Amino acid sequence: MREKGEYKVRLVILGGTTDVTKNMYVYEIYRAGKLQDILIVDCGIGFPEEQELGIDVVIPDISYLKDKKNYIRAVLLTHGHEDHISALPFHFEALGKPKIYATKLTKVFLESKFQEVGIRATVEEVKYGKPYYLGDFEISYIHLTHSIPDTAHIVIKTPVGTIYHGSDFKFDLTPPYEKPPDFYKILKAGKEGILCLLTDCLGIEREGLTLSEKAVGATFEEEMRKTRGKFIMTTFSSNISRIRQCMDAAAKLNRKVAFLGRSMKTSTKIAKNLGYLPLYDRLVIREEQIPSYPPHKLCLIVAGSQAQFDSALVKLANGRNPYVKITSGDKVLFSSDPIPGNESQIYALIEQLSELKADVVYSNIHEQLHASGHGNQEDLKLLVRFTQPKYIIPIGGTLRHQYVYQKYMSSELSFDKNKILLLKEGQTVWFEPGKAYKGERIETKNVFVDAMGVGDVGNVVLQDRKTLAKEGFVNVVLLVNQQGKLIKKPEIISRGFVFEPIEKDLFNKATSLIQRILKPKKGKSLNINLLRKEIKDALTSLFLQEKGRSPLIVITVIQV
Repeated sequence: MREKGEYKVRLVILGGTTDVTKNMYVYEIYRAGKLQDILIVDCGIGFPEEQELGIDVVIPDISYLKDKKNYIRAVLLTHGHEDHISALPFHFEALGKPKIYATKLTKVFLESKFQEVGIRATVEEVKYGKPYYLGDFEISYIHLTHSIPDTAHIVIKTPVGTIYHGSDFKFDLTPPYEKPPDFYKILKAGKEGILCLLTDCLGIEREGLTLSEKAVGATFEEEMRKTRGKFIMTTFSSNISRIRQCMDAAAKLNRKVAFLGRSMKTSTKIAKNLGYLPLYDRLVIREEQIPSYPPHKLCLIVAGSQAQFDSALVKLANGRNPYVKITSGDKVLFSSDPIPGNESQIYALIEQLSELKADVVYSNIHEQLHASGHGNQEDLKLLVRFTQPKYIIPIGGTLRHQYVYQKYMSSELSFDKNKILLLKEGQTVWFEPGKAYKGERIETKNVFVDAMGVGDVGNVVLQDRKTLAKEGFVNVVLLVNQQGKLIKKPEIISRGFVFEPIEKDLFNKATSLIQRILKPKKGKSLNINLLRKEIKDALTSLFLQEKGRSPLIVITVIQV
């Protein structure tokens, strides 16, 4: 019989607490001080501010796990949103190709992402309520509601106590196409005892219960009925319930539906094959067929609700879609709230669409346009009441949301403030029988993904890209002999810095400066690296003094 005292469990946060996205949580079991089992919950992407600099997404840093892959028993996925599943294809092999468990829709979404990158991986579809034994972990899934079907919470039983992993959710009592949350199993888990509750906290600043998804369907029909031209709805590509409600409204009002954006086309095709979009064959037309229909007979469902760089909606706003032009009488409806940090780019996109004379409708001006998938204050209070945990860790929000959650729950429910643990990315929590406490912090960094690969865009590369975008570029080519004497006049080329034909004086000064630096120095051998640095520092000072700008300077020395 195992003694509880010899066990400890540790939670390592690799994403999902400091910001809203990039969710990844690592649970570890230690026995007699030795690591025994690891369980990973979710592995999602983040959306960077640096998109315009060639960064596509940010993914969790798994450096901490790379020498521990033999201990990883499984990856468990809570639902199919990008910020919970889409980093797994990038990390799958580095994690040792672990077992993956997911609900029905999540499984198929993830398998599609693996196929895109040419990786073969098997994802096991879980059954709600069934226990799964993974090392010394025992886990079971509970059906919840969110803004995507097949969302779950996970009960994780360990030798020191039970942890309830309650990621993104709301208590929707009347979901349009699926069952309501399984309150019985949530209450049962609470009655059996919860050591720690990890809970979504993004909606903590909103009062009351979250609006049901059903309310949005009526809004779609109302807004579509008032639209003279094309009805254009944008939401997350994985928000299948929202897409289906829009299609239902289109069917009632005799409009054909076209999907725009690669992710939207992929997600809806998967949903159709699983039976989640029963009207698909009757309503859907191809993108190239759009010009064949009058505007008032069209409903376009478009990816890019967060104004993602080069998304389908951004292309529409920029006039870059060959089949669709936005004109007066068209309506663009945003059926999603901005992810914190994306507000400015979304409002800039709204301005752009308005300039094209589209009628733009978004949640600031119509509150039933988007039902949040994240529980409001009453939803969050109910989860605490149902589970009755000893400790709480708010997740899935920013630090601001965590602080508000702590203050609200200690005030409203008299929950001990010291037992609501606020964590940043990389922080850890140790669990022992009946208690939890913060541990040491794990070092993490941003891992950027661009078109060329993963992780090869570091902070230095990113800073160079920022400099190029803001200050421009100067390339200096020097042809020198073995002693370092100039063979010909330095060649200076600039792009995005100044207009060369009218800046001859500036470049003459730069040339003279380089020639002075290259004057032979008695007794000194040529050191090309030091020479490059000296010239770069001198030119940086000159350009800053003359123009108040610091372009990216590259010195090329050719020795003959």
